[in-house]
Amino acid sequence: MPILELNHLAKSYGPTTILHDVTLAVEPGNFMVIYGTPSSGKSVLVRLLTGLERPDRGGLILRGQDLTHASAGERNIGYVPQSFALYPHMNVYKNIAYPLTLARLNKREIEPAVQRVAELLGIAELLQRKPDQLSGGQKQRVAIARGLVKNTDLFILDDPLVGLDFKLRERLIDDLKQTQKTLGVTFVYTTSDAVETLMLARTVAVLHEGRIVETGDPLQLYAAPQRAETMKYVGFPQANFVEGKVAQGGRSVETSLFTMPVASNLSAGQTVAVGIRPEHINLAADAPDDAISGRAKVLLREDLGGEEIVYLDVAGRQLTTVLRSDDESQAHVNIDQMVTYWIAPADLIVYADSQRIID
Repeated sequence: MPILELNHLAKSYGPTTILHDVTLAVEPGNFMVIYGTPSSGKSVLVRLLTGLERPDRGGLILRGQDLTHASAGERNIGYVPQSFALYPHMNVYKNIAYPLTLARLNKREIEPAVQRVAELLGIAELLQRKPDQLSGGQKQRVAIARGLVKNTDLFILDDPLVGLDFKLRERLIDDLKQTQKTLGVTFVYTTSDAVETLMLARTVAVLHEGRIVETGDPLQLYAAPQRAETMKYVGFPQANFVEGKVAQGGRSVETSLFTMPVASNLSAGQTVAVGIRPEHINLAADAPDDAISGRAKVLLREDLGGEEIVYLDVAGRQLTTVLRSDDESQAHVNIDQMVTYWIAPADLIVYADSQRIID
């Protein structure tokens, strides 16, 4: 039985509908990441999950019970907010213990709970310090510990790593994964960061314009996204898209950059979008006989250490590719240099009305 089920949830504010028809099931012990852009409706969904607001339509089943209209206290859900504001007059111990103190637990119950999460997040030696004696990363760990101290089997984490630098986020991602595994609880984690999504999730749900458009294993969603929104957003750098039309006869797609065959019998003149992962645009010399190839101008390079993001101008259209530093087959490039690129047809994914066309 799922620990959490959302059945056709909808929420509007005046004439504006934020969530249209959200349906989702979360299995016990899962690390579910709900990915969505900043305007997708994540914050509203979090408020519905935690009981801070009620849906206009639909239902919420929690641990087998209909708790759609239950208060936040009745749901027994742990909550880690986006903001990590700490009480400056309290030490770390009291900050972490605050939710349990509010719940009127006694000292014998509070102390082991605080010690447990403090040790899990590597802040046990900081318990007597005040917030102004902590670094940014330590403050974030304290805030996360305060959210996780509650004795429950389900936690909602509302984009808790937003605004942190990459290295600090990377360390906290490892902490969160280990903490969830050690506690054996369920995490529902919202974010608009594709890297966090792929690093954290056991299951990904893609929220787009108030709807869950696709759910699944992160590696499967990356390799074979069934929706254009999934391909566009779940990945870094973002996927390239080229608009095209189905040619007469319905067996090929024509774009401004190339023409490609399709096995599906599509309607002539139908508008489609062709998705290309950055790593599938090759600058290596040896191209297969059936490769799509052309010339491009290098606009910009971003060195990320282990890889380099290269922005290309292809006939007035910008495409993004990724070069691995350890791949000797890839050409070293400079800004304003003209290069030859190629793409294997099998790596192109065609979408019509945002739905993948399976060849």
